[in-house]
Amino acid sequence: MQGQKHFANQEVTHFRLSERVPPHNFYRRLAELVDWGFLYDATKELYSHTGQPSLDPVVFFKLVLVARLENLVSDRRLVEHCALRLDILLFLGHEVTEALPWHSTVSRTRQLYPAAVFERLFDHVFAQCFAQGLVAGDTQAVDSAPVKANASLHRLCQKQPIEALVPRLRLTDAATSESPPLPAVAVLDTPAHVLRRVATRQAQQQTGHLGASRPGARLVSNKTHYSPTDPDARISVKTGKARALNYLCSLAVDTAHGVISHVQADFADSRDSVHLPQLVAQLQQRLLAQGLPLQDLIADTNYSSGVNYALLEQRGITPWIPVFGRYKVDVEGFTYDAVADGFTCPAGKKLRFVAYVTSLDGGLSKGYLASSRGCRLCAHKPTCAPKTKKRRIARTAYDPWYRRALHRQHSRQGQRMRRRRQSTVEPVFGSLLHYYGLRRVNTRSRASAHKTMLLAAVAYNLKKLLRHQPAQRLALAVALLKTTLTSSGAQSLQGIPKHSILSVVCSW
Repeated sequence: MQGQKHFANQEVTHFRLSERVPPHNFYRRLAELVDWGFLYDATKELYSHTGQPSLDPVVFFKLVLVARLENLVSDRRLVEHCALRLDILLFLGHEVTEALPWHSTVSRTRQLYPAAVFERLFDHVFAQCFAQGLVAGDTQAVDSAPVKANASLHRLCQKQPIEALVPRLRLTDAATSESPPLPAVAVLDTPAHVLRRVATRQAQQQTGHLGASRPGARLVSNKTHYSPTDPDARISVKTGKARALNYLCSLAVDTAHGVISHVQADFADSRDSVHLPQLVAQLQQRLLAQGLPLQDLIADTNYSSGVNYALLEQRGITPWIPVFGRYKVDVEGFTYDAVADGFTCPAGKKLRFVAYVTSLDGGLSKGYLASSRGCRLCAHKPTCAPKTKKRRIARTAYDPWYRRALHRQHSRQGQRMRRRRQSTVEPVFGSLLHYYGLRRVNTRSRASAHKTMLLAAVAYNLKKLLRHQPAQRLALAVALLKTTLTSSGAQSLQGIPKHSILSVVCSW
């Protein structure tokens, strides 16, 4: 006879949530892995001693970590998702009949807590990774990637000169409507030479730019436009992708087991090399807190800078950073004398060091100059210096550091370091963007984006920590399994299902 199941929707009176979640469940093991009690002391000063009880700080951080682990970006979907999962409810410490906090409560609590609390959670988990032997600390790989901001390109506003923002005179009796003050980023304070450069670039792109013939098409720049929705978001372009308002996620990964050792949110309209000094200072401080000296730093060409080379060597760190392609080792036809610090032209004339020169963009270079008499009587002047009275040469002030970096780049160890970076930090970025909800941030402001990136890094390190099984612990579990099988009369492990062996190992 055919059976039919009827759903009666009965009220269950005897139900224990802890009995429904197995011991090897991910979230059950995660709740036992971390001591969450320090979060109460970290957030105690943010609350008053009177009033209604707030959302539990531990529950909040567990909620936002679940969002990263489940690859959820929206707070609304996070609350809906948690209500359907028994293991997550046990992880949060919520009963089945207990209502979860509103999504707006999660958002307001995120704004209440400063970034220092999130960094303290990151340091706490990082210290646990170090205690388990997952962090070596001597070699770190650095990279960055754009993360989409919670703002649209279609709502960009044009920056105004400071004169246009001065309020006009008005009568005291006239009614006025108070308008919110404009952010500092809305003021047009870009130097004139940079604006001319932007105008020239846009004029060159106006004819061949994709979509330039559309009626509503316009060329925008961070120098002339800003986002009123999120003033900290910046326009950035990556090869093969459309322009968007982004943040820059800068990341440092330990090369021993791929644990994230540092993460920060930066503005996306500048080169990666600009953010390296701050990253190295905070990274080195975190490693020294665990007694780990930083010896080698691996990065790609975007971090190539004379300032970075000099800074890292000054801190005792070997920079394994390829030299930027625009740097030239030698000036064609000229010979450099390191002892006299000067050049010799093909005609044998000397170009001596004159002074340090600072460019409009802040770059520091060394100026070399030939004599006027020598150049005036030289037969090579029409081709060597046709528009000036004498030949000038400008070389970067960090030329010795560039040469050492170039030597390391072409060495055999330099090639190994390049492959090591590609196999370490790039897979971590791919995981964060595709599986930890970092494809875009659902918050606004750079500080909020920094919190989101910290949570994604904490979730990644926690999963690394849960998957780690020390060799001594595995050997003990296997020895115990062999002893159990021998006492029961079994002679070997053959024929035993793998899931049975794994369950015993996981229970230990």
